[in-house]
Amino acid sequence: MSEIEGVMGTIILAQQSGGGLLGGLLPLIIIGALFYFLLIRPQQKRARNQRELHKSLGVGDMVVTVGGFHGVVKSVDEGTVRLELNPSNVVTVSTQAIARRAVEADAGPGTVVDE
Repeated sequence: MSEIEGVMGTIILAQQSGGGLLGGLLPLIIIGALFYFLLIRPQQKRARNQRELHKSLGVGDMVVTVGGFHGVVKSVDEGTVRLELNPSNVVTVSTQAIARRAVEADAGPGTVVDE
């Protein structure tokens, strides 16, 4: 009889320690919040900054392409930008190929950067 009571006691304890709905959902909610704040939100911020950069491009801006080319914007058209890489080399690239604006630190040694 004591074995049956022991088994029944174990079954009753197992049924009582369910944890409820909140205990099961709380870890999923925390993981979802972590994904949002660590992955999704920073990606949206980078995309917003890139859109603002592409909208604000103007003639004379020094930029760097995603391929690493440094150039000066000569003209901006719908979806394309003409870059002067050196005085004899002007290329047309997609606006999506512009990674960022060049800063003085990007200029090579001895290069004069007009402000």
